[in-house]
Amino acid sequence: MPDSPSLRVLVADDEPLAAERLQVLLSRTKGATLVGTASDGESAVSMAKALEPDALLLDIAMPGLDGIDVARSLASQRPTPAVIFVTAFDQFAVAAFEVAAVDYLMKPVEPDRLQRALDRARDYVDHHRAPSTQAAAPSEWIDEFWASDLSGLVRIAARDVDRVSAERDYMRLHVGRRSWLIHHSMTALEEGLDPSLFVRLHRSAIVRKDFIIGFSRNPSGRWIARLGDGTEQPVGRLYSDRVRAIAGR
Repeated sequence: MPDSPSLRVLVADDEPLAAERLQVLLSRTKGATLVGTASDGESAVSMAKALEPDALLLDIAMPGLDGIDVARSLASQRPTPAVIFVTAFDQFAVAAFEVAAVDYLMKPVEPDRLQRALDRARDYVDHHRAPSTQAAAPSEWIDEFWASDLSGLVRIAARDVDRVSAERDYMRLHVGRRSWLIHHSMTALEEGLDPSLFVRLHRSAIVRKDFIIGFSRNPSGRWIARLGDGTEQPVGRLYSDRVRAIAGR
């Protein structure tokens, strides 16, 4: 099988040293070729439209158009480049999620972390540019989250989330033995998560359907969901109809 063509990458960063570091890292990265460097948001948009790169390594905090603005400007471009944000700040994770970035790198970027991000960009390009007789409609449901952890930011696939619990103004995503806090409302998550995969059982809890292994009633007659990790989730009175729907009754 022939090798895939090199991923054509445009770098946009207003800090000369940061841009130079990314250029050096790209020169040492397998399967990637630098096609241009922009020093501000306006230039990044113009160069992306002219050069049609496969991917952008895009700083967020830039004068004029910032990286988020650039990503939004290019969202309608066809083919749409994969966007990898590169920043010294983690507070833009939610905004990055909203513009469907494929990855979010914290400065200083490490070579292996850049390689993983470019691999994700390659997957994005292969998926979105594969020939087909009919273009697939974009999903209307949330398919991923960005959350902070000790190493910076982590991408969490929605399908991997076992359950979601509310903690004041935050939601906690539970994935196996780990969990992450994100800044969302329970209502927004209920509306955004695929209802064929997730169900809201309480005003403060959403559970992945296949993580539910059974239901029982407590002494007062209220339903209790038994979950795959051995825990139990009380079902709110307003959500008892969900039990009957899941159980087919």
